Amino acid sequence: METNLEIIYLFGFSSNTGTHLNRLLPILKAQLDKQTKLGIVLIHDGVIGISTKGKIPKQVEDLLKLDIAIFAMNADMIARGIAPENVHNEVQCIDYDNLINLIDSTPKIISWM
Repeated sequence: METNLEIIYLFGFSSNTGTHLNRLLPILKAQLDKQTKLGIVLIHDGVIGISTKGKIPKQVEDLLKLDIAIFAMNADMIARGIAPENVHNEVQCIDYDNLINLIDSTPKIISWM
């Protein structure tokens, strides 16, 4: 698991019901242009759209193309009927202990919920 991140985003909005991810993507790209090491943790409804068993929304495809660490909470996926083995390869499934380690080792946490 990547632990040398400078900023980690906690993202909890469904890509199917809003434009929240579309508004976040330009911010992530601008930070990447500054060589910032980024990560995003998909939590709550933020995990919707990452399964390879369905159509992946365009904004999730755009997120998956970025050079950032992408994590998704196992418990939130299971609660929404998403099997961890069906998650896109770019997404690392994590549990609460992994989330605590990420938060503890990252100097800046941004909640986008």
